[in-house]
Amino acid sequence: QVQLVESGGGLVQLGGSLTLSCVAIGDIFNGAAMGWYRQVPGKGRELVAGITNDGTTRYLDFVKGRFTISRDVVKNTVYLQMNSLKPEDTGVYYCNSIPVIGDPRDDARWGRGTQVTVSP
Repeated sequence: QVQLVESGGGLVQLGGSLTLSCVAIGDIFNGAAMGWYRQVPGKGRELVAGITNDGTTRYLDFVKGRFTISRDVVKNTVYLQMNSLKPEDTGVYYCNSIPVIGDPRDDARWGRGTQVTVSP
């Protein structure tokens, strides 16, 4: 069983920065690509950044150049450095494997997430 614990969210102003962390407790890190997902009210979780086991990264277009994903395999931790934040970045951020193991609609497959709110 895998437990995912996200942290680091908060309320920031336009242009501010945050660093999110996610500790994975369990075997999810074993060779798995990892990603940060964002959810806004009324919508499903959307993958915004991903990193493979060899460190290759990919980003959704609207975060390219502003967000940086990284991972520490020894610490079983994935990070998301968020710079130049915009109100459109607001949402609950989750980490998980890519793809999600099991049914991604099952909330039991996810951690609690961390809320990011960017004020204008």
